[in-house]
Amino acid sequence: MATATAPRAGSPKGPAPQRKPKRTFRPRTLVITVVAWALAAIFLAPYLEMVITALRPKDELRDRTYLPQNLEWSNFIEVWKESELGQNLQVTLLVAGGATLLVLLVSLPAAYYTARMRYRGRKAFLLLVLITQMFQPTALLVGLYREFHQLDMLNSVWTLIITNAAFNLAFAVWILTAYISSIPPELEEAAMVDGTSRFGAMVKVTLPLALPGVVTAVIFTFITSWNEFVMGLTLTTEPDKQPLTVGINNFIGAYTVEWNYLFAASVVAIVPVIVLFAFIERHVVSGLTAGSVK
Repeated sequence: MATATAPRAGSPKGPAPQRKPKRTFRPRTLVITVVAWALAAIFLAPYLEMVITALRPKDELRDRTYLPQNLEWSNFIEVWKESELGQNLQVTLLVAGGATLLVLLVSLPAAYYTARMRYRGRKAFLLLVLITQMFQPTALLVGLYREFHQLDMLNSVWTLIITNAAFNLAFAVWILTAYISSIPPELEEAAMVDGTSRFGAMVKVTLPLALPGVVTAVIFTFITSWNEFVMGLTLTTEPDKQPLTVGINNFIGAYTVEWNYLFAASVVAIVPVIVLFAFIERHVVSGLTAGSVK
């Protein structure tokens, strides 16, 4: 009969601790990391050059050294005082915000009805929405100018809001239709069984679930309206009524270019967009894949 052997003195009790697996750094991971950092440096280099040039004194603009010897922070103050940059920024905020709000008010009901109702001509409507994306503002520039001139609406913020909303409406309807279509309609039907109206089901059930798609439409409309140049240059002639993109262009003269002021104004122009995108970037990524998996 076998007898159990007593554990040796000093032997550890319980199972031996497991060793953590060593992390192996694969060559493929190294290559991907190096390429990713290289691409990031390529995309960030123009913005870094913009900031550096904005801080250069006037007497160092033609120097070959990459970094200036002195940083001229007063360039930002002077460009704000000596130009209509403050008014241009205010106009751009009103135009981008107003166009985004108008696009949402029109695209949400249109996208919801298109996604939920199977009416005659639905495919033709979606095709028409897609075709309107092919029209560039420059192709309609002369007709729009004549129309707003006859309506005495030149140099008006409302004119820029309407035109920017019109050119961004098709994209918003398209992406919101795809996103709402991916939400099961049974959720709304269950809410309506409990006594909620269709409008209440849309507001309380569908819109919260469609928030990533809504945010995607918002940020694309806002950024597109913020960066719009051609319509702002054509439909506004008074310096204090022009958007920021046109105001920045005024620093380019016929014979000279004030590079330090030009880049200082450009830095002011991109900061709000960067801040906005940083806050809602995660919603944009999920919104871009709307409707891909149902």
